[in-house]
Amino acid sequence: MPRINLNSHHPILDIQNHVVFANNGNVVLCYKVGLPEIHSLSEQDFEELHSMWFQAFKSLPMGTAIHKQEIYQKVGYDCKQLPNQTFLEKATHKYFKGREFLRHKSHLFFVLPLDKTWNATKYVNPFRKTEKGFHRKLDVQVAEFITSVNDAVSYINNSRRVSLSPMMSDDILAHTNNYYNGFNQDFDTDVLLDNKHIEIGDHFFDVIAVNNENCFGGKVQSSKNNEKFTSDDFTFHQGFIDGLGLELNENHIVNHILYLDDRHKWRKLLDKKVEELSKSSNFGSQNKVVLKKVQHILDQINSDDSSCIIRGHLNVIFWHSEAEYLKRIASQIKASFKELDIMPYHPNGEERKHYFLNSHPCHATNFSNEDLYVTDLKHALCLYINSTNYTSDAIGIIFNDRQHNIPVLKDVWDEGKCRIKARNFAIFAPTGEGKSFLANNMLRQYFEQDVRLVIIDLGGSYAKFAKLYPEQHIILRYEHGKNLGINPFYVSSEADLDPERLEDMVLFLLELLAEDNATKSKQVALKKVLLHYYKKVSSGHSLRSLYQFVDDHKNNLVKDIQVSETDFSVYAFLHILSEYVDGGPYSFLFNSDGDQTYKIEDKRLIVFELDEVRDNKEILSVMLKLIKSAIHRTIWQNRSERGIILFDEFAKQLKFANVLESVEFYYQAIRKQNGAIGIILQSINQLPENSTSASILENTQVIYSLRNEKGYDTLQKRLKLSSHDLNQLKSIRNNLTGKRKYTEIFIKIGKESNIFRLEVPPEVYAAYLTDGTESTEIMNRFEKTQDMEQAIKAFIHLKKETP
Repeated sequence: MPRINLNSHHPILDIQNHVVFANNGNVVLCYKVGLPEIHSLSEQDFEELHSMWFQAFKSLPMGTAIHKQEIYQKVGYDCKQLPNQTFLEKATHKYFKGREFLRHKSHLFFVLPLDKTWNATKYVNPFRKTEKGFHRKLDVQVAEFITSVNDAVSYINNSRRVSLSPMMSDDILAHTNNYYNGFNQDFDTDVLLDNKHIEIGDHFFDVIAVNNENCFGGKVQSSKNNEKFTSDDFTFHQGFIDGLGLELNENHIVNHILYLDDRHKWRKLLDKKVEELSKSSNFGSQNKVVLKKVQHILDQINSDDSSCIIRGHLNVIFWHSEAEYLKRIASQIKASFKELDIMPYHPNGEERKHYFLNSHPCHATNFSNEDLYVTDLKHALCLYINSTNYTSDAIGIIFNDRQHNIPVLKDVWDEGKCRIKARNFAIFAPTGEGKSFLANNMLRQYFEQDVRLVIIDLGGSYAKFAKLYPEQHIILRYEHGKNLGINPFYVSSEADLDPERLEDMVLFLLELLAEDNATKSKQVALKKVLLHYYKKVSSGHSLRSLYQFVDDHKNNLVKDIQVSETDFSVYAFLHILSEYVDGGPYSFLFNSDGDQTYKIEDKRLIVFELDEVRDNKEILSVMLKLIKSAIHRTIWQNRSERGIILFDEFAKQLKFANVLESVEFYYQAIRKQNGAIGIILQSINQLPENSTSASILENTQVIYSLRNEKGYDTLQKRLKLSSHDLNQLKSIRNNLTGKRKYTEIFIKIGKESNIFRLEVPPEVYAAYLTDGTESTEIMNRFEKTQDMEQAIKAFIHLKKETP
């Protein structure tokens, strides 16, 4: 049985930066390929990628070999990116650690053959007599080749979707060692070759290939319908051979090798072949078929000046620890090819060894004419895989991918503003689809990343998660007849009364007075009233105190501060504000003389629960004004601190016109802060079609949408979503049964969009429950212990014991 030991037969003589000098005289430029996420590409995107590859490769020198290699390997998720400090972080870390998924690594190799020629015989053993090797130098020919490749790489990197980065020497050596070590971990081994198997350590290998033009039955294209997600009313696309990529959930490698040939040489050869086949076409139907294909290739060369004839080889190498299991994998691969109307070749014996040994980039020039199909470059590039695993950002919020539900970090804050200019977000979902669950998941992670949160909630959805952090949260709940303890007019010293604070008080009073479009003159007059008040009254500042001051000085106030009656009407002021002071129906809202905002100044999670007041226009409006005042004086004091303001059950707040304007104020003000605004709506139709709403949507650049049975047409129209965005939305499928329950979410960050999943461990699920008997049970346990973590643990333990 032939045996190859890599230590004594290494294919690499030298590495300089990312340039490999192989022992057979080949020079290989090695790159890692960054590809778009699977499911993120539309039909047009696939066409643009196809065109990009063609434009990049067509000008490379004749004699270049291009080897694109996709390595798919089953591995366990290592959780290195996940935080592991808090109760819920530890639960998430433990839950996903070791979860199996198919990891994809894409590489692109540009090969300059020795003497720029291919003279491969049928079988080439690349490890035969390689002790000395060809010590090729960085000569003029190599330098010119590197320059040409650099131009192609620059073109690719200027595209919007794909990136190429040079491989480091350690990565190149690791790549070679992994390949010839059979992807065995923790030990080195030999390659054992016999006529039945390729055996490397614990793994058995096999190969299936597309090695001549007769393999192609029908036409190829840049993409095809994804039958898994396509429905009657929409089409979802995938790459033409994506069934051999992440869809094939087995250990495998897809090798695609292109030899760039001399167009004129091939025109002559094809002319000669057409002549021969024409003479013999009457001797068999197969000859007629081949003649037709060759004639088609020749016609393309003659009619298209941009046509670039290549020879190509595509193979799928796959492995498993059980030799018999290889037959199952082979059946899956053959079925994928059959769907594409491609008849693959399943090599045995010497041919299989040859295909495996020479599918390493150093040996990619060893395939003979009998192993290659002849076609146009455009045709061959349809066989490129253009998508990869979901990619995690360095930091972000944890969601899950659509393939294996493994965690994916998405930087929806985007500190560097690489994708978005405004980090405000909106969540759209009908009742019962899990919008509060999603909001809890995002806000909890933000909170644990030291972001300060203010939640204005009409539904009581955040109490459980908040109670996990007893020292860091405060819940301010409206109860009839009680105030929130927020006094907008309280100042602890003269230094508090800066111009910004004064403007804030003026704005607050104008809103109470329903002066929506107050002139500058009226604003200045109110400012003079306030300055006069604070000059004369040294303590006990409040709305009631201010009202009393104006009432006491009503006869001379206008004269004292030198304003006209048209700019400040004492009697209108007293008349309207009488509702908010002693004896007025809303006086309880302002009963606090002292300011209690110190309660919230050191809290990072502040929840205003306004459930009881959701239907009272007047009180809700005043409460929002009070909250605005509190936010301004606490959350926005430190602009270096990140902060989020969330309006949950937003549609119920929007019943009143002035609420929308109030929220627009936050959107305008947040630009100056290191913060974001979030809104939650059942439907975008709940947002009125006016200039204020348009301004809000324009400043909302992160969109989340859950499943909506009524459709997404209005969402697409109002948010100007692309047709692919709409197809992604329509493809949303939830799974709320079985062991791994999840919901699917459409997320659009700037121009990037994809479908993500949300799967969480039992502890996190329990922390986000907002209603039902299970939520009540957890809260009852909390009331007894005043420890939410223990309440959740006890609840989960009980559920495990209950059949």
